[in-house]
Amino acid sequence: MLIGIIKYTIYFLLLFLCSAGIIFFKKKNSKTEEKLHLLKNYCQAVEMTLNSVRYGNLAKKLDMELYPEYKALTRTINRMIETLNDREQMLFESQTELRNQNKFLQASINSLSDGIAIIDKEGIIINASNNIYKWFNIEVIRGKNILEFINLLDDKNLLELKNNEISLKHNTELSFVADCNKLELEDKKERFVLVIKNISDQKEIETLKEDFVATLTHDLKVPIIAEANMLDLFLSEKFGEISDKQRVALNNMKASNNELINLVQIVLETYKVNASGLSLYYENFELVSFLQKIIDEMQPVAMHTDNKIYLEADAEILISADITQLKRVIKNLIHNAISYGTAGTNIEIKVYSGSENINITVKDYGKGLQQDEIQKIFQKYYSTAKKFRRTGTGLGLYLSQQIIKAHNGTLDVKSEPGKYTEFCITLPK
Repeated sequence: MLIGIIKYTIYFLLLFLCSAGIIFFKKKNSKTEEKLHLLKNYCQAVEMTLNSVRYGNLAKKLDMELYPEYKALTRTINRMIETLNDREQMLFESQTELRNQNKFLQASINSLSDGIAIIDKEGIIINASNNIYKWFNIEVIRGKNILEFINLLDDKNLLELKNNEISLKHNTELSFVADCNKLELEDKKERFVLVIKNISDQKEIETLKEDFVATLTHDLKVPIIAEANMLDLFLSEKFGEISDKQRVALNNMKASNNELINLVQIVLETYKVNASGLSLYYENFELVSFLQKIIDEMQPVAMHTDNKIYLEADAEILISADITQLKRVIKNLIHNAISYGTAGTNIEIKVYSGSENINITVKDYGKGLQQDEIQKIFQKYYSTAKKFRRTGTGLGLYLSQQIIKAHNGTLDVKSEPGKYTEFCITLPK
């Protein structure tokens, strides 16, 4: 009987434990479900808040009191949103500042009298100032090629323009020069700024000036030539015998008069080149004997400074050129060598023939040229004569270069200060 009581006791104990366990697990499952439900609601709230932030509502935040179980996470998310809001505000202020700076820069560029265009290496326009729109007479210009609107002169490449003349395709009455420089950008993209300057007014003023000078020099030429003829009559004693002192004086007057005639002639020739281009009259002749005749003519002038002119040449060289114009160039180079070379030194003229070209060099051993002078020496009206207290128009070398260019050749110079200056003419065979 005792064993039976023990058995029933154990049975009821097991039954109680089972019942208690079932009740416990049911309560635990109920709490888990509540927590899962709460977590689901919280996740939904987080998702809604993040979506609002995603679409720009940085004022949206999670309610700290609504989900106390996740207070730490809620605080972190809200702080992230606040940080994003602060960054957004900073970004907005930076963008506003950049926009203001860009407007200021664009307004400054548009106020310039020059036209500014930003292009890529292919010439595609990225941005442009108001003058570009006005000169090109177009409303939409970005994405178009600059070469649709301008003509390049002197066989220049677009990206190599350095104050070179250009013209507009739709308006040839206006005159422009352009300068192209590469922009140094951090993104390593190749961008270039093209500065276009309207020089129409300067051109007109220069034309008026040249017309005035040409008219004046033309009127001066007549009395100067008359004076030269009269000096020749005096020297030939047509009006009676003259003394040795008078002959020296008259010869000095004649030399000065010849120099004046030469200056006037250079001005007139330059005007003709600019007004209507240079007309050449080609003839076939032997170059070495041609140069020797010029040297013989210039030798008496060189004697005044105790210079001697030497000619070093190959055998006979046949050439086709304008004799008068080429003679003008050679005489000008020799005259410069006499004027700027050191007294008592030699002036060397060399001629040599290559496979395609004929080269003539004129070299003096004198004061030489500085690098900045070499860059300017062929410019119109530039002269180093004032530097050495001599008379000069600044047109001789300009005219000489134009004459050689008209022959499809080149005239270059190289020099070393205090040692020598050498001009080199290259002509096609």
